[in-house]
Parts: sequence; C-alpha cells; structure tokens
Amino acid sequence: MYLIGNIALILGIVISLYSLAANIIGMKKNNRKWLESARGGILSLAFVTSISAFLLFYILGTSQFQFKYVAAYTNNQLPLVYKLAAFWAGNAGSLLLWAFLLSIYAAIIVLSKKKQNNMIPYVSNVLLLNILFFYIVMVFNANPFEMTDTIPADGKGLNPMLQNPGMVIHPVTLYMGYVGLAVPFAYAIAALLMKNMDSGWIKLTRRWTLTAWLFLTIGNIVGGWWAYLELGWGGYWAWDPVENASFLPWLTVSAFLHSVMIQERKNMLRTWNLSLIILSYILSLFGTFLVRSGILTSVHAFGDSNLGTYFLIFMAFMMIFAIYVVITRYQLIKKESKPIEAYFSKESSFLLNNFILVAAAFAVFFGTMYPLISETLTGTKVNVGAPYFNKVMAPIMLALLLLMAICPLISWQKAVFERFLKNTLAPIIVALLFAGALVAMGVKGIYAIIGLTVTVFMFNVHLAEFWRGVRARRKATKEGFLKAAFQLTRKNQRRYGGYIVHIGIAVIAVGVISSNAYSEEVMKTVNQGESFKVGNYELTFNELTETEERGNGIVAADIDVKYKGKSNGTIHPEKIFYGTWPEPSSEVAIKTNWKEDLYVVLSSWESKEKVTVVVKINPFVSWIWAGGILMMIGTAIALIGGKTSSFFRVNGRQAGVQS
Repeated sequence: MYLIGNIALILGIVISLYSLAANIIGMKKNNRKWLESARGGILSLAFVTSISAFLLFYILGTSQFQFKYVAAYTNNQLPLVYKLAAFWAGNAGSLLLWAFLLSIYAAIIVLSKKKQNNMIPYVSNVLLLNILFFYIVMVFNANPFEMTDTIPADGKGLNPMLQNPGMVIHPVTLYMGYVGLAVPFAYAIAALLMKNMDSGWIKLTRRWTLTAWLFLTIGNIVGGWWAYLELGWGGYWAWDPVENASFLPWLTVSAFLHSVMIQERKNMLRTWNLSLIILSYILSLFGTFLVRSGILTSVHAFGDSNLGTYFLIFMAFMMIFAIYVVITRYQLIKKESKPIEAYFSKESSFLLNNFILVAAAFAVFFGTMYPLISETLTGTKVNVGAPYFNKVMAPIMLALLLLMAICPLISWQKAVFERFLKNTLAPIIVALLFAGALVAMGVKGIYAIIGLTVTVFMFNVHLAEFWRGVRARRKATKEGFLKAAFQLTRKNQRRYGGYIVHIGIAVIAVGVISSNAYSEEVMKTVNQGESFKVGNYELTFNELTETEERGNGIVAADIDVKYKGKSNGTIHPEKIFYGTWPEPSSEVAIKTNWKEDLYVVLSSWESKEKVTVVVKINPFVSWIWAGGILMMIGTAIALIGGKTSSFFRVNGRQAGVQS
C-alpha cells in the first residue's frame, strides 16, 4: 500500500509536468500529436489520482494504523462513515481531495465534444498548474501515505466536533465549490491568452460556474446547520475567519453570475466579469490558505500546519500571472466592450448589484484580516468579533435585498418609470401592511422591522412576477394554473430558477433577522423535579443519567417540556466524553416548529440531582434551512435550463410561453 500510494503521488508530478510540456510544444508547433499526447496525459492523471483516492479510502476504512494519517484521524471505535470522512479531516487527505477533483474536472474538459478544441490546451494547462502544485505539496510536505515509526494498537480518533452528518457533507461541497472555480478561471485566462474577447468562454463555463456556486451555497448552509447542532453556542454563523473565507468567493461569484448576463446579452461589463472570476478563484485559494496557515485562530482550521507558506506563494504567483495577462490585454478588452446606455435600466441595476456584493466581500475580508493587519502595524492583535460584522453587513445586505426586489421590475436598455411604479405598487402596499401589523402586535426593534418589511417586499415582487407569467401563459394556452406554472418554469428555467433562488434568500433573511433580533436566552441551575419557564415553554428536570456507547461516556439530562401548558415530550441534552480527546462534546437538544426552536444545552452539573442548563428560544431558525433548500432547488432548475426558442412579452418583459 505504501509503495503504491507513493508511486501514484510521484506519477502525479511526472504526468502533470509532461502534460504541461506536451501542451506547450503542441501549441507552439501547432502539432496535433503533441496535443493528443497531452490529452492522454490528463486522462492518465485522472486515473492515477483516482487510484490514490481509492487507496486512502481503503486504508482509512480498514484501520491500517501503520499509516500516520489513519492513526491520527481514526480509531477502532469510529463508525465506518466517519472513518471514510476522515479523508478530508486533515491536511494530507484534503489536499488529495483537491487534486482528485481537479484531475476529474480536467478529464471532463478534455473529453468534451463541444466546439472548444482550440481553447482546451490553454484551459488544461491552467488546471495542470493547480494539480501540479497540490501534488508537489503532498510529496514534499503532507504525504497521506506516510508511515509511522511504530504501529499503534489504536488511533487517536476523529475530532468529536467532526462526528456529525453535516461534516460529512460540508467540507466536500466546499471543496467542490472551490475547485469548480478553477474551471471558469482557466477559460477566462485562455480567452485572454488567445485574445478572444467575445462571450464564448462565459457560455462554455456557465454551468461550471453555477455548479461551483451551488456547492459553495450547500457548503455554507450545511456548515451553519452543523455549527448550530454541534458547537452548542446557540448560533449558526459566528463570523469565524474560516467561515468568512468560504463566504467571500460566494459573494464574488454571485456578482459574477449576475454580471455575465449583461455580457451575454449586451456585450458589456467584460472587465468586471474577468476581474470577478479571477478574484473568486484567488479567494478560493485564500480560503484554503487561511485554513492551513494558522495565522488566524479558528475552530475550523487545521492545527499544526506549515502549509500556509506554500499556498501563499502559489496564490501570489497565480494572482500576478492573472493580473499580467489582463493588463497586457486591457486595451483589447476595453475596445470591444460597450458602455451602459441608461442609468435606469436592468444593466445599471446589475452593475449596482456588483458594487454592493463586492463591497460586502471587502467588508468581510477587512474584518477577517484586521487582527493580522493591526498586529503587523502596531504589534498588538485586535480581534474583530460578530458586532463589527453585524453592524457593517446589516445595511449592505438590506441594500442588496432592496435591489433584488427592484431589479426584476426594471426593463433592459431603458426602463419606463411609470410602468415600474405600476408594478411595484401592490408589493409595496403588502409590505407596508405587514410592517403595520408588526407594530400593531407590539413587535419591537425598528431595524428588524425595516429588514423584515424589505424582505417581504422582495418576496412579493418575485411572487408577482411568477403570477404575471402564469396569468399570461394561461391566457395564451388555456392551461390550468399548476400546468401553466410548471410549463412557464420549464421553458424559462434560468429566469424562474433564479427567482426561486431569490425567494430562498428572502426566506433565509426572515430567519436571520428574526433569530438575531428576537431570541431569548436563560441559564438556569435546577434541582431534580424543579421546573422553570422560558417564553411559552416550561421545562422540568427529571434526572441525570450516565451511560456508555462505543467506549464513550455519555451524561444526559432528562427534561420534560410543556408548550403553552401542554406536554411537548422529553428532551435529552448530553455531554459525550471521548477517551482520546480532553474536552467533552455537547450534544444539543432541539425541538423545532415552523416559527421557533427550543434549544437546550447541558452546561454542567454538581450531582445527579442538580444541573445547569442553557436554554434559548430561537425564532424562525428552521426558515434558514428551508430557504437554503429553496436556493438549491432554484439553482438546480437554472442549471438544467437553456435558451428558450421564443417568447412573448407581458408588460415589456419576457413571459416565457413557447410558440
């Protein structure tokens, strides 16, 4: 196993270098044989990397502790699913995962049948540079197949915080998002190198980019869900440096996905699009650098790592290379790009959307790096916490929600203001009535009310857009409501998939605003048989139990719950003591309904008859997860959608009925 694994890693370097050289020779000499040889090299690389990945899965699953990586992240008591998930628990395994995904993506590209053969050598070389980097780091610094000096009887085991279904999904989806951004970046660089400034590279990479954005979305949502269930602090997003690192490329890719529509339709914003995809790719490397450098403290970061220098050098190299290519082609980019014709148009609203999303990314980046900046300039590390991010990001996100509400109502090229007012009237009235109802019910917090009102306005605009399209289709085809809605979405999947994504964001916004503004928290020490109230809930502590499972000690509090005087079952918040880890892990007890979560953590105990618990009432948190699912559904619909053959127009906009 050791020999096969290490030979595969060395072959990864050799094949990557050969394929790079073959592509360069083939392009310079215009020699098809060399290009075909490079293509074969890339396919061989995917095969070799797959062998390495399968081998690592095998030694993890079979507990072969003679390998350092297996001994460090698994033990005999660990369930098989978490033994396999240890693949991405440490540096060496996660680097192999990067290389594996990159090599598979590169193989898919060279096997593509589309009319892009002239771009493939350039694209594959950019990807090969990335693959080569990861193989070099594995061979010389983080070898997943390194052997131990003596074989231990058992391994250290997986970090208890990672023994959760969310951590089986969260890292993989984030990696797929990060790696996926290398593909549109490679096409953008290829287009620049070939001095081809049309929109071809954007059309070729639309699904790649959307897929990467989808995986980043899933990664961030599932990561928040994991933090909410596992960390025991009652929240889902702490503005941790590594959380922020995954949020940054999500923001810039969101801007890119909106901006490319302008280039596809109007041949505008070329510089923006190139800059955004380069920035998104660099931020994906930056996120990986943060996790492995140790320069900032994070619960998510890998410990005892010296890989930060490698990533910093590679990130700097790729950034300088990309900037150089853009600068040398800038006059050509600028020459063939068209200006925006009117301030009040969809084009202008998308450009404003870009400014807001980039401003959000800058605010998050600055807050994340400020401790390092302050330490460099003053010698004192000043930590930036959630209050800074909440204060800065709240108005930015509010402006973004408002723009998302307005943009669907604005026409291309030059909008008619009277028509815009007519289409916004009903959603505005509904939103104002909603705000009035909140005030009448005694809801406090002016900023939260404003945020919820804007969210309702945005939600209603998108529902109204769906309704107008369905009504127009029914009028033309005489179809039933459900069939008309289905056919409308099917024939305009990009547009209405995007609307579903926006509706999902509105649902998430309700959860985020409500849970931040209206949550309640109580820490209570209670004796056996004693009850206490939090909001509409009454909790009664029955007993403390001690059990053992797979060698782990479990201490659980048995607590009866009543909601508005009626029995609502029993909950069991726990502390789990792992033999291989110094600190116990909290297992939170949660009761969820559509409007709030009862969130209970066992904090401590003096005896079996006396415990201290932390109880939180978190309003509308379940809406965050529901909104995330809607975003995934909308993105999936947009992914499989293509161009519609023909449209007819309703109120100056495409309604989506095929003729």
